[in-house]
Amino acid sequence: MREIMVNAARRGRERLRDLGPGLLLAAAVATAAELLAWRYGAPATLFALLIGIGFHFAADGPRAAPGLAACSGPLLRVGVALLGFRVEAADVAALGPIPFLGVAGLTALTFAGGVGFARLAGLPRRFGLLAGGAVAICGASAALAIAALLPRREAEERDLLYTLVAITALSSAAMVAYPLLFAAMGLDEARTGFLIGATIHDVAQVAAAGYGVGEGAGDAATLVKLERVMLLPAALLAVAWLERRGAGREAAARAGIADTPPTDTAAPDTPAPEPAQPRPRLPLFVFGFAACLGLNSLGIVPEPAHDALRALSSGLLVLAIAALGARTSLRAMGQLGAGRMLTLLATSALLLGAALAWAALAL
Repeated sequence: MREIMVNAARRGRERLRDLGPGLLLAAAVATAAELLAWRYGAPATLFALLIGIGFHFAADGPRAAPGLAACSGPLLRVGVALLGFRVEAADVAALGPIPFLGVAGLTALTFAGGVGFARLAGLPRRFGLLAGGAVAICGASAALAIAALLPRREAEERDLLYTLVAITALSSAAMVAYPLLFAAMGLDEARTGFLIGATIHDVAQVAAAGYGVGEGAGDAATLVKLERVMLLPAALLAVAWLERRGAGREAAARAGIADTPPTDTAAPDTPAPEPAQPRPRLPLFVFGFAACLGLNSLGIVPEPAHDALRALSSGLLVLAIAALGARTSLRAMGQLGAGRMLTLLATSALLLGAALAWAALAL
């Protein structure tokens, strides 16, 4: 027994020694980002991205790689699961079925639109998933959650970082522009609150824009935004299914199944059997999100622990963004072209137009 404990302790020290440099780098960047966010009132995610990119020279080596991978992998998944403590089912249900159905429809339309616009721009489907999810649900948090389901290749990481940078900028611009647009259209406070919550990407910007209009608009905007956050598990399930389906098709193509001609013994009008597709499996961190949401809705978590868990979630997400920024080359980002920004702009415009139409018809 003692030998087992000694061996476990030794392996733990070795693992910590491997992870230490990358963890320390990401933690230093995340801490600086949080301090700057507190001082200047800007999103910590934006500072984490910018500072992390500046430290790419320190991350471009084997020493920091394991720790940075841990920050943008397992620790990221824990942060996403803890997002469930931001949502309470009773508050969201208080809005009634019509706004919820509208939010669900807008989310599905925007998600599909992101994939469609990416295809039109000649971009990978996986970038469309990132763009559609980030715009449809909750900005950087949704992009990080979706990225946790995608392959961890260099191209995907560049797409993720681009999405994080662009969606943060777009959300900040929407926070200023959308309330002015809705006021110019003469919309009342209830419709304005719904539209702010249904269209602005990040939770913090939704609250700032909503309460800048009025208390009623702020309350409605926050609740509508939380409805969008509640749809994150459904979006992740859709992404997991699409990824499994795509992987099955790629495997079938590599094996030549799709191009195999029918044999002489087969009936001439018998269709060739389709390759079996892997069954989608919901990742464990999505179950964690659902569990945290349930605990939060039941009200059994003490308030100090609740606040600490929400802060831990935000801190882990900022840590993951810092690690992603440090792992990504600014030169490689500059080679991605304008198609990605056009995809994000088109997806955001689709969401805004559809939300205005729903508010005019149903509210």
